[in-house]
Amino acid sequence: MRHHAEITASELHRAIRRKEIAFAGNKRLKIYGTLQCFSGKRMHPGNRIFFLSEEEAIHNGYRPCGHCMKAAYLNWVGGGQRPLKIQEAS
Repeated sequence: MRHHAEITASELHRAIRRKEIAFAGNKRLKIYGTLQCFSGKRMHPGNRIFFLSEEEAIHNGYRPCGHCMKAAYLNWVGGGQRPLKIQEAS
């Protein structure tokens, strides 16, 4: 998980090309989606966070975007796998 504010534009493009970043999320709303999502592109960079995989996003308590990930979102709404933040042992 990487915060947008912590990386430069060139580092971001390099990470995407290397497939080190595959999804983006809104840390305030706890929603993740594809890098091509129109809603995600409009997001304030201060709220944007990047993930390597869907599993990483779900593990951190994010839900799928209803625009770019319609099937995953409908599964989530219908009571499928609900993202739960897993508390690490202290």
